[in-house]
Amino acid sequence: MSTRFPRRSPLRNRLSLGLAMAAGLGPAQAQPTSSEVTLDELSVVGQGGAGQERAFGPVVGYRATRSATSTKTDTALRDSPQTINVVPRQVIGDQQDLRLTDAVTNVSNVIPGSTVQGRSQNYIIRGFSTQIFAVDGVLINPAFAFYPVERDLANAERVEVIKGPASVLYGRGDPGGVVNIVTRRPTLEPSGEMTVLGGNFGLRRVQGTVSSALFGSDTLAGRVSFAAQEDPTFRNIGDNTNSRYFVSPAFSWTPTPDTRVYWNSEFSSQYSQYDEGLIAYRGRVPLDNIKRYYGEPWSRYYGEFNSSTLRVEHDVNENLMLRQIVSAQWGQFNVFASRATGVNAAGTSVQRREATVDSIFSAIDTQTEAVLKFDTLGLSHTALFGFEYANGFRHPYSQQGVLPSVSFLNPVFGARPVAVSLQQDLKQKVELFGFYLQDQIVLTPQLRAGRRRAVRPGHTVLFQPPAQHPDDPPEQDLFGASPRVGLIYRPIEPLTFYASYATSFLPQTANVLNVVSPPPETGEQMEIGTRIDILPTLTLSGSAFRITRNNVAVSDPVNTGFSIITGEQQSQGFEADLAGEILPGWNVIGGVGFLDAKVTRDVTPIVGNRLAGVPRFSANLWTTYEFREGALRGLGLGAGVTYVGNRFGDVTNSYSVGAYARVDAAAWYDFDERWRLSVNLRNLTNARYIEQPFNQFNNTPGAPFTVLAAIRVKM
Repeated sequence: MSTRFPRRSPLRNRLSLGLAMAAGLGPAQAQPTSSEVTLDELSVVGQGGAGQERAFGPVVGYRATRSATSTKTDTALRDSPQTINVVPRQVIGDQQDLRLTDAVTNVSNVIPGSTVQGRSQNYIIRGFSTQIFAVDGVLINPAFAFYPVERDLANAERVEVIKGPASVLYGRGDPGGVVNIVTRRPTLEPSGEMTVLGGNFGLRRVQGTVSSALFGSDTLAGRVSFAAQEDPTFRNIGDNTNSRYFVSPAFSWTPTPDTRVYWNSEFSSQYSQYDEGLIAYRGRVPLDNIKRYYGEPWSRYYGEFNSSTLRVEHDVNENLMLRQIVSAQWGQFNVFASRATGVNAAGTSVQRREATVDSIFSAIDTQTEAVLKFDTLGLSHTALFGFEYANGFRHPYSQQGVLPSVSFLNPVFGARPVAVSLQQDLKQKVELFGFYLQDQIVLTPQLRAGRRRAVRPGHTVLFQPPAQHPDDPPEQDLFGASPRVGLIYRPIEPLTFYASYATSFLPQTANVLNVVSPPPETGEQMEIGTRIDILPTLTLSGSAFRITRNNVAVSDPVNTGFSIITGEQQSQGFEADLAGEILPGWNVIGGVGFLDAKVTRDVTPIVGNRLAGVPRFSANLWTTYEFREGALRGLGLGAGVTYVGNRFGDVTNSYSVGAYARVDAAAWYDFDERWRLSVNLRNLTNARYIEQPFNQFNNTPGAPFTVLAAIRVKM
């Protein structure tokens, strides 16, 4: 059972203003920013009454109407002055998305960025690369630079992307945006499903989820989601395979109508081939053999990530809700691999090295928040006050040695592991604390209001040993502020216009010679946009934006191994997204995006160069139709296309990869309410392309024509 603030009387013509600012003293990657506007009715808690969508609950169909990703309050998407795109569970299931990357590429101006050598995921949002994301509004901790496993979607209720700076509520992150995974909550009503999936190249997978009341209680419920997968992939090397295991137990407890407790844990592990992909030479990446591999069959990777998050909410009264979140995260990863280091001038051989890494990490994140509703001078406010503290630690130990070279066009395996020597023994501690506040204000059409709040966010980063060496950045103490303001205007009920200005603050981890605390990286975004409900079940949104990223670290041209803080990058463009139901049974989700992302200031002659991995134009469309009557009742068909324009592989624009269009299709049949048989076909034209360029030695080819067949049963 959930509690909700009283419904506000709607205004036919309403102007809404959102102000958000953040403050804090804290760690390696702090950022504060966010603002939002309010709506007809605002819930500050979970899942809401029957038949009503809630920010933490399931979405009916392909179109979400509410989210808490950008406000931490249950807010209608049309009442947010910042672009938020939602990929519901039904889309993930219809497409049989097995990677987080597959889900987010349903969103405009979100492009696959890198597989991190087959270990994890990276994506580019509005021109800027990011490897971190949030789960139920809690970011993975800054103590480690990337999520050490491929994130499974078995317990994902929805995947949401907030575009642009989001630091007021998330404290850290990249200026392009933040991906937030909303998990599947336990239900008192018994439910469950299981899917067994297989495909070519040896893919085998089983996933499922079960939820029910516990011990006959009407206040305590539990859910377990799980997945196990073996996937040799089309780049199978010898007898090796890639495997991934995931389990997520969750509990919810409602001891009183005013108190809600939610606990969610995730345990995941991954064994995979260490795979850097293809190598660029003389401005291009050869695609004559997409299975070409420059490593050795013994190149392996193991990653493990675990987390446990407790969320407690209590409604003091109808105007005040208190929330406490505590999240613990820990894990490790190990690398034993052959890595490319260069190509000779003739383009005949690839130099290599052996690399080993053993890394452990742990972190804790706490958030204490209050949501207060009040009226002043005829204005209705929903204010969020919060304090966050995060503490993380990591210890990577790496070694390396020289391996024999291999042929560029015809690499042959056979090199044995060699003696290695110490490369780095680094102990890093990151501590963050920050204050943040947000005020969502409803105004009459005649009133304009603005409020300024003083903010001082910051961070502390501790490295051991503290020696001034290129591999050992020094201790830093940084402070900064990141306000955001947004404005919404609704001239008629189905149409919304909005505008916002946001700034970001990101502490530097680059090592600057003789500088203990280099200036933090900052950014700002200006955005205008609109949303319109074309039909009651179909929404079209569009926006134009400009993001400027300042104090970007660039290589020191004088002191090798160090950086100087002088760079500036800018991304500007526009985008449009469509989601919902066109006719009964006919669903669609898709978007188009245009980006002009380039270097605007640097000490090297690359000013004007395009940013790595960013296409000027990209588009995606996925549509399905289910027959609900007649002889074909139970049959569903789907088709989609993903287009990504040509991209440069690095910021020096030394090589490029071509544009591609991937065509997908699906068909399924529901025998009854419980059983479904489905077949998904990917890359129907068997196109050869680079899906994820990263640098000269890391370019992931897209998979060839692939068939996935699945049987799902609901319980």
